[in-house]
Amino acid sequence: MLSSQLAVEALDISKRFGARWALSRLSFSLAQGRSLLLTGHNGSGKTTLLRLIATASFPTAGTLKVLGFDSRSQRAELRPSVALVSHASFHYEDLTAAQNLLLSARLLAVPQAHQTVTHLLERMGLAARADSPVRQFSAGMRKRLAIARLLMKAPKLALLDEPFGELDPAGIQQMEGLIRELQGQGTSVVLATHLIEQGLTLTTERLHLEGGRKAATS
Repeated sequence: MLSSQLAVEALDISKRFGARWALSRLSFSLAQGRSLLLTGHNGSGKTTLLRLIATASFPTAGTLKVLGFDSRSQRAELRPSVALVSHASFHYEDLTAAQNLLLSARLLAVPQAHQTVTHLLERMGLAARADSPVRQFSAGMRKRLAIARLLMKAPKLALLDEPFGELDPAGIQQMEGLIRELQGQGTSVVLATHLIEQGLTLTTERLHLEGGRKAATS
């Protein structure tokens, strides 16, 4: 490992999709335990960057280290410690909410899986729909189920792509509390949102992207 005290270390990373460069020679770092607000207009590269950090995709060029691991060559070692909540919920549509979480619990070897699943469903306000298939869920309910899965994983680095989207005011308040809870546990957080004022109250640093490039930091 190169930088054990850094949650993210990006050195001149670029990402190309066909002829389009979604990211271009982007460099930045985030210390472990710190929180980064990622801002920029649609198409600026925010989601692409989060997917690279989550190892759902790899840079076309440059070096990306996450929690001290190389995102490409050490992906297997890295993945258990990183969780991404994005626009795509990645739930199994025909399984119930409880079945989705139980499957994740088994993959993560969570002890007392059934009790943990019951607790998380209650906490996220989904207990009454535990036995309903996810295909019947609203977008907000899917988001809450994805957060329950993140909490089960207890990651060292949480990546949140527009986490307030599709949530009602009570859900937004709950999400803010969960982010603060993760931070209190020492989890590093990268938060991408268009709600800049809200994001600034929840993070310690900011990275603004324009056209796949770093436009400003603070």
